[in-house]
Amino acid sequence: MALKNMKLSDRLFDIFVYGLCILIFLIIAYPLYFVIIASVSDSTLVSTGQVWLFPKGFSLFGYEEIFKDSRIWTGYRNTMIYATVGTFVNLLLTLPAAYVLSRYEFRARRPLMFFFIFTMFFSGGLIPTYLLMRDLNLINTMWVFIFNPATVNVFNLIITRTFFEHNLPREMYEAASIDGCNHFKYFLKIVLPLSKAVISVIGLYYLVFHWNNFFTGLIYVRDYDIQPLQIVLRDILISNQVFAEGAGTGGASGGYAQRYADQVKYGVIIVSTLPVLIIYPFIQKYFEKGVMIGSVKG
Repeated sequence: MALKNMKLSDRLFDIFVYGLCILIFLIIAYPLYFVIIASVSDSTLVSTGQVWLFPKGFSLFGYEEIFKDSRIWTGYRNTMIYATVGTFVNLLLTLPAAYVLSRYEFRARRPLMFFFIFTMFFSGGLIPTYLLMRDLNLINTMWVFIFNPATVNVFNLIITRTFFEHNLPREMYEAASIDGCNHFKYFLKIVLPLSKAVISVIGLYYLVFHWNNFFTGLIYVRDYDIQPLQIVLRDILISNQVFAEGAGTGGASGGYAQRYADQVKYGVIIVSTLPVLIIYPFIQKYFEKGVMIGSVKG
């Protein structure tokens, strides 16, 4: 509808909707923007509320110390490994399980699905889970980040099963089976190529989970060399000890470090979230399609 043909009430409604959207965007975007400007501003000015829209006391000291801190790079390396290998293992187990549970001819699918869903409402608790990880010799190893009760997320399993049920016609397998295609070949050569949307969605869910996971390292790991980045970030934010050396409370160097401690804190937040922010635009088109799976049929 042309703007000149719109009624006054319609124009006012559009103005209200656009204004509301802009307001919501600012509410969401400003905290992210504040973290960026605070990471290059004087910590004293930030803590006293003098930094609002533009950085003050501009300095890249925080980023310089981040890139010199070996703890950051060790945590970065570990988290990259856990996120990559962990997401691969998650998809390796979730996709076949969802496909099997989506086949109507598989008679045990309903009882098995009940056991999966049961774990969403009832869990063994922290102590039994810890004892299980100990008996499996996963305590204080990198494998505890990859093989744990969250390896197959039931919510992601349900999303994937729903996609397979409603977006892949049953006749497609019948046609493939006539040509001599079994379930394994059908899954690898037909189902997976047609399921890029749901794979991208649950893959992103798993990736973000591994990237943000600090609870596993906090409970099951004592060796600092295999701790993820989030544990390093947590230690920096809580203990306010930024550097591996020379960051004591006394002395000239210590006072200088404490003065720019907030810069390092905010800088670590930015550095730790960059990989996910970089990956998201490349799978956005699949994410927008796949996130609606199960909500709309037909």
